[in-house]
Amino acid sequence: MIRAAAASIVLLLPLVAAAQDSRNAYLRQFDTDGNGCVSEAEYVAYMSRGFERLDTNHDGVLEAYELPGGRGKPLTLKQWQANLRRQFHRLDRRHTGCLDAQELTAPPG
Repeated sequence: MIRAAAASIVLLLPLVAAAQDSRNAYLRQFDTDGNGCVSEAEYVAYMSRGFERLDTNHDGVLEAYELPGGRGKPLTLKQWQANLRRQFHRLDRRHTGCLDAQELTAPPG
């Protein structure tokens, strides 16, 4: 029984390593200063790219037709970024002001 459990763990190690590599690669996309963690400013800057892609008329406001599903109230860049800051603080479960790879890839809580 113990041998079977040990064998299962050994077989899972490559999957765990691949998952960690994926997390670290994702973190590097945000981490512009290369210090191994993502600050609030880095998080907001990276995630604001989504706003820029959605804002097809480039007026700084996401209208309903620019939002996924074509519904919703207009959303300014300032509102978008305020939401991102709240999301950052929910992800920063250790309250360090910096997200590591595990926090960055965790579902918001």
